[in-house]
Amino acid sequence: MSDAETPDANDEPETVQINLRVSEAFLEDIDATWKEEGFNSRSEFLRHAARDAVKHPEFTRRGWKEIATGEHALRTGESELVPRDAVVEAMDESNVE
Repeated sequence: MSDAETPDANDEPETVQINLRVSEAFLEDIDATWKEEGFNSRSEFLRHAARDAVKHPEFTRRGWKEIATGEHALRTGESELVPRDAVVEAMDESNVE
């Protein structure tokens, strides 16, 4: 293979810029989220979110809302984690009829 055909380790796939219009309130939520979650930038966060949506279409909007609601409840102390053993025990009890 010639040098011209050898991929450079620093080569990134070609990217295309797109425009996205969102409300200011939603943009504030996006900015707070990417910072809280440790992303390096808004763009990195939005690429990650879009990639997840495309690669995992089985995650429905309803499912994401349920996850977000559960996360919020844990963070605010409205809910607490349940030990795995307790969940398994509850499942075993519900299967006994």
